[in-house]
Amino acid sequence: MVKIAVLGCGRIGRMHAANIAAHPKAELAAVYDLYAPSANEVGSEHSVPVAQSAEAVFADPQIDAVLISTVTETHADYIEMATAAGKAVLCEKPIDLNLERVNRCAKAIAGTKVPIQLGFNRRFDPGHRAARDAMLAGEIGDLHQVVITSRDPGLPPRQYIEAAGGLLRDMTIHDFDLARFMLDDEPVEVFAVAGALIDPALGAELDDVDTAMIIMRTADGKQCHINNSRAAVYGYDQRVELLGTKGMLLSDNRKPQEMKRFTANSTEIAAPYLYFFIERYHEAFMAEISSFVESIENQTAPEVGFEDGRQALILAEAAYRSIAEKRCVRVEEIG
Repeated sequence: MVKIAVLGCGRIGRMHAANIAAHPKAELAAVYDLYAPSANEVGSEHSVPVAQSAEAVFADPQIDAVLISTVTETHADYIEMATAAGKAVLCEKPIDLNLERVNRCAKAIAGTKVPIQLGFNRRFDPGHRAARDAMLAGEIGDLHQVVITSRDPGLPPRQYIEAAGGLLRDMTIHDFDLARFMLDDEPVEVFAVAGALIDPALGAELDDVDTAMIIMRTADGKQCHINNSRAAVYGYDQRVELLGTKGMLLSDNRKPQEMKRFTANSTEIAAPYLYFFIERYHEAFMAEISSFVESIENQTAPEVGFEDGRQALILAEAAYRSIAEKRCVRVEEIG
């Protein structure tokens, strides 16, 4: 059993703790949160020790790995501390909001032998993965376009937006990684437009956007379109299309069940989409833990690693420059 400690017991940390506790090859070894009541609650729920500090977790020789779901500004520090202690890492995105800090972290951990995995769980979604596998198997011929739709069901609380670091670094960063995964290639050009269309006053006050469209192109001409919204009134909208010379592949939204009603007044009335990311990507989060455990057991590089996190942030920075300068930005201009 791989003994994993969870650092950060907020919404996503609680979910990860439950997933680790339920995993057949993993053991939830300890939990920690700066806010002790949250850690105590999760620790009590799973009957595991509550660490008094993150440093105590890193110093514990019985712990094999850490899952970092603390506030973003601690991620890079904890990655460095964990790897120095010889503990494998699964860190939620982003590594940091500042690319220079990410680059310093990359230098600090260079040469480490322990696995470092980034929490880009959408790569592990069964539908998304099946679409990519079919594309790589040649089922749609030559890939021409990737279309990623990612829309939240509603604006997050103001406190969250203030700390998130901007839509493209917080929300779209998942889509930047998914784009690289689906394209099986690196974008070289980025063009983006964005605005605060849902809450213009809040956007102006916080200098943030809530609605965006990004176009990217690879060196051989493959195209990717990402569209984001913080508030889709009909639910959590998560779709990926792959278009090629022989057809299209679609990984679609998920609902609790697929029954539809047909009446004299309406047709195809169906259940709403699964509400948000924990529900929609439940299978992906579990598969993410399985992949992490396998990389620890086999001492192999994770499927999605530190450099994937750095590259996603580079694309976000390119998109922000495109918005600011109203032009297409070469990715090589960043960093």
